[in-house]
Amino acid sequence: MSSSPKAARGGLHGDPALSAGSVIARIRARRASLGAISQRLADVILAHAAEVIHMSVSELAERAEASEGAVIKFCKDLGATGFQQLKILLAQEIFRPIQFIHEDLERNDSVDTITRKIFASNLNALQETLASLDTGAMAAAVAAIAAADRIEIYGIGSAAPVAEDAYYRMLRIGLDCRVLVDSHIQAISASLTGPGVTTLTISHSGSTHETIAATRLAKAAGARTISITNYGRSPLHAHSDVVLTTMARETEFRTEAMTSRLAQLAVVDALIACLALNDYENAVRVIQQTFDVLSIKRL
Repeated sequence: MSSSPKAARGGLHGDPALSAGSVIARIRARRASLGAISQRLADVILAHAAEVIHMSVSELAERAEASEGAVIKFCKDLGATGFQQLKILLAQEIFRPIQFIHEDLERNDSVDTITRKIFASNLNALQETLASLDTGAMAAAVAAIAAADRIEIYGIGSAAPVAEDAYYRMLRIGLDCRVLVDSHIQAISASLTGPGVTTLTISHSGSTHETIAATRLAKAAGARTISITNYGRSPLHAHSDVVLTTMARETEFRTEAMTSRLAQLAVVDALIACLALNDYENAVRVIQQTFDVLSIKRL
């Protein structure tokens, strides 16, 4: 007899699926019956819940001396669909509702204060990204893209507009590139790349299944792989030849996506400028040519 949809989504022993407000209580109730590895994971989450919501699956695994697979199994045993859902529910449990809009805001902030806090947060993301960005990695990314016969750019969700901007900017300086923001097309195209292709994956968390899969497939096919992702270890690192890091305080449980996009766009801007200057004469020629083409669209 088949189980009900709700039971299918539940954890061990037919428990109901996790909900906001039940994560910490369920972990505490289960801890004594867990194995050694799961107990370590439980201890890290209970002692450092506010930090865990900012961690990638790799970082939690390292902190608890466990494997990434053990983290995913632990989450599913609790009744979550995976680590991302566990983080979202954990955040909903420990943060005030106002923090889902922006963590620095207070309920009674004035329009002026709100505006200043948002701008300060964005400026901070840019400054910290600049401080953490490895110029050696930037040079390696430029070399890999310049040597490629074709560039493929992958992005999903809030990273998709950044991927499309990178595509437009590369096109304007004469690079043969394509942008892929559909997960199925990403997987197919990535599997058909090869040594003459360089890929650019944009993912704030570095844990998005679709873009990890595309990057992994491209690397397995022989392509050079570059990623733009937030600071810290993530599954995407394992499949990236070059990593360009951003520093933006954002996770997927909050609606605040602008800080990550600004940091990513700044890295893309720097990358495009370096590529243009790397092949200056051709870039200037193509920019002028495309400017003339676009001029017919202006009144």
